[in-house]
Amino acid sequence: MSVLKQKRTTSKAEFINTANQIYVETLNFLTRLSARYSRLIAEPVAKLAGEIIDHAEKANSIFPSDNQRIEMRKAHLEARASLMALDVRLTHVYLILNQNPEGAFTTSKGNPVKSQDAMEKLDKMAQNLGELIDKENELLKGAIKNVTAKQK
Repeated sequence: MSVLKQKRTTSKAEFINTANQIYVETLNFLTRLSARYSRLIAEPVAKLAGEIIDHAEKANSIFPSDNQRIEMRKAHLEARASLMALDVRLTHVYLILNQNPEGAFTTSKGNPVKSQDAMEKLDKMAQNLGELIDKENELLKGAIKNVTAKQK
């Protein structure tokens, strides 16, 4: 039986699910960029999004049963550093694309998306990813706090 939504609590491993959402949303956005922007922007941004997942998975796979494992887990919670770097990179992507929104997106047929539609897509992407990044930041800070508390 399912728990009522208002009575649910956040899982301590929710940072993994959110990291996966960030990765999927980032790639979804990057794959819609025109070839002109994609060549310059896509690879390093996608790599940062991938680092977040990698570190989150590694941190979660280490059970903090002793001080050595606690330190190992804390080291992999550097996913937060990758998250902050991704946030900066996505801000740069937003600023660059905002200068010429018409050239930012293409349709499935390869035609450029109109300026107004491109601005709406860009704003929606920034909003969605911004909310996910904020959520992941809070979850990772909580995970770091929990690991640090176990160490004491």
